[in-house]
This record gives sequence, structure tokens and C-alpha cells, in this order.
Amino acid sequence: MMANSAKRRIVLAAIAATSLLVAALLAYDIARRSSSPATQVAGPIPSTGSTAPDRSANPLSLSVSEQPRPVPEIRFQDDQGHGLTLANFRGRVVLLNIWATWCVPCRKEMPTLDRLQSRLGGRDFQVIALSIDRKGIEAVKDFYREVGVEKLAIYLDPSAKGSRGLGLPGVPTTLLIDREGREVARKIGEAEWDGPEMVSLVEQTIARQSTSNAGKPR
Repeated sequence: MMANSAKRRIVLAAIAATSLLVAALLAYDIARRSSSPATQVAGPIPSTGSTAPDRSANPLSLSVSEQPRPVPEIRFQDDQGHGLTLANFRGRVVLLNIWATWCVPCRKEMPTLDRLQSRLGGRDFQVIALSIDRKGIEAVKDFYREVGVEKLAIYLDPSAKGSRGLGLPGVPTTLLIDREGREVARKIGEAEWDGPEMVSLVEQTIARQSTSNAGKPR
């Protein structure tokens, strides 16, 4: 009787030891798999909600608003000294570019803005190149002659008070504004404004609002 009882205890102890060993091996294997650098997930990576720009989908690195947003009513002048606001351009899509003659990136992009105005400017679209130069109109005229600008009109905000209301980090900064005076996209820094991506974006904005306004009573 005593011998049988001892045998049972030995067998139970062996079973318990084996179970512990199996559990330890399984735990080790799970830990190794979870920490392995070769672990991959098949298919596309799900969105994390990041706002980082996708340069492949957005070559101009524009910050495009999900919903058009109001633009503060800024005040500036034309080359004749007439006071203007963005309301004077309501009904047209506007590309508002804040710049200065002393700004090196502005010098590089200004001819592309001139070509964009030449291509699309008219009753549906206007480039407003708004200078914040304190030296005023003569500095802008000299600059236009120097870089070969022919189609852009001169707009001035020498105090920079008007453009300051837009919350700009520096120049150049450019806003794409729809026919109703709302910002639909923004670019900080220079860009090739007459490139196919920008031309397409402007044309889409013009066409989209032309369609939406077609059924409205006049």
C-alpha cells in the first residue's frame, strides 16, 4: 500500500513538472514571436489620422482645407493708390500671394505666378501678388522689370497690417481663395505655380463653383 502511494506521488510530480515545462516553452515562443523584427502585416497600413503631407499625392505640399474657411477682410492698395479688400474680387477664384522684393524664394517663384496669371487670369481667376515692401510701388516696379513680370498687377500693403491678420509665418505664403472669399488651400514657401498640379487645382476650383452656382437665382 505504501509503495503504491509513493508511486502515485512520483507520477503526479512528473506530470506537474512536464506541464510547467510545456507552459514555459509556450511562453518563450510567444515572447520570441512578438518581439521578432521580421513580423510584418500584409496589405496597406491603416490610417492613423496624421496630418503630415503626402508629397507623392500632393506635389506642391499644399495644406488643403477639408471645408473652406473664412478669410479675414484685409486691406491693401493697387498701383493707383486705390483702397481694396478681397471683397473687390468676390466672384473670382483668387490666388493671394504675400511676398517681398527682398525675399529670395519670392524671386524664384514670381515668374511662375506671372505665367499662371497669363494662362488662367480673367473673369474667373486672378493672381493677387501682394507686396509688403516698405519702399512701396517703385521697389515693386523695379523688381517686376528685373525678373520679367508682365501680367501681374501691383498690389501693396507696405505696413503689412492687412496681411498680418492672415496669421502668416513668413513670406512667401499663398492662399487659394474660392469665389465666395473662403480659403480652400494654403502653401507656405515657394512653389512652381504654373505647373500642371497647380493649374489643375485652380481649374477644378473654378469648375466646381461654376457648377454649384449654376442653379442659383440671379
